[in-house]
Amino acid sequence: MTTQTSDLVQLTLKPGEEDRLNRGHQWVFSNELAAVPKTVPPGSLAVLTSSRGKVMGLGFFNPNSLIAWRLLAREPRAVDRDFFKARLEAALARRKRWLGEARSFRLCFGESDGLPGLVVDKYEDCLVLEVLSAGIEARLDDVVAALDALLKPQAVYVRNEHPARALEGLSGKSRTLLGTLPDTVVIEEDGLKFVVGLGTGQKTGYYFDQRDNRRVVAGLAKGRNVLDLYCYTGSFALYCARAGALRVVAVDSSGPALELARESAKLNGLDGKVLFEEGDAEGILDEFGTARRQLMPDMVLLDPPSLVPSRKHLPQALKAYARLNANAFRLLLGEGVVVSSTCSHHVSREAFLDVLRDAAARSQKTARLMELRGAAKDHPVLLTMPETEYLHCAVVEIG
Repeated sequence: MTTQTSDLVQLTLKPGEEDRLNRGHQWVFSNELAAVPKTVPPGSLAVLTSSRGKVMGLGFFNPNSLIAWRLLAREPRAVDRDFFKARLEAALARRKRWLGEARSFRLCFGESDGLPGLVVDKYEDCLVLEVLSAGIEARLDDVVAALDALLKPQAVYVRNEHPARALEGLSGKSRTLLGTLPDTVVIEEDGLKFVVGLGTGQKTGYYFDQRDNRRVVAGLAKGRNVLDLYCYTGSFALYCARAGALRVVAVDSSGPALELARESAKLNGLDGKVLFEEGDAEGILDEFGTARRQLMPDMVLLDPPSLVPSRKHLPQALKAYARLNANAFRLLLGEGVVVSSTCSHHVSREAFLDVLRDAAARSQKTARLMELRGAAKDHPVLLTMPETEYLHCAVVEIG
């Protein structure tokens, strides 16, 4: 089934603005359009043409957003429950190919899965959504119906706290869209069990994006004193404890997150092997001399929340990241390992490497980059859209 282009909003690019789309990017910014019809409802379907009349594709249009148009398909077509079901079915098949029998993972990663602005995380039989575009918001009923037909979930819940929603002019409270949402669910990853709070905490409740990096860290942790800063619900800490770390101290400022971490430790029989402390990770880094004497770490994990809500904050954030990493390098008694992550698409790989170079110079430590890693395979990077690459995880040998 196709949609008649005459029934849709018609948008035209300014001359010369089609190059990025022709190379595979999926966004058009408002200043690239010949005109922005302000009376069109946000999230409307729109056909985009070049200044020469070539159809560039069908997408979501939002006259109130800097990202004015988001590609859905190269040719006009119906966008209904069947459309969403087909895209989600393809995303699920992709996860099964790469993740095997995993039952909890990111099912949909927005543009990388052909559904701009839609994030779906699967926690056993519960689904937690983030809606980051007006087009998905306007068709949320179709999305939920498609998910129900595909997976028959126990519950579907939407988290509406993400700051990107404000850029789309979206508001609204988080709420249950289908079924009954439990307060917590236990997921399993590599044989470890984790208690996840579905309606609380950061993002959708758990960081699936660090899955592969947790495995790498576990392989380095045996026999080490590990300090896990910004530990959230303790996933890195528990991987390290199970792998045979001598001692693991995990610090976070969130009491509720640490309670979930302690529950997970107990579930895995690791409650005597990890010390979870509520505290200021940045303060520990600033007082690195005292922390070094008290904790004697030879492995530091550094995974701070994003410091870059928008591009204008980038210069200040890069300085802050460099200071945090320099202090993490200084924390080590002698030789050791720092595993440092950043989670903003505004921070490119090269910018993150510059942060680490600056940190090495400031700390006057010999630092060797052993690996520079990204997000797990359920967060695929669309090669023609650098914005889909947001997580960088560096394994740095100090000494």
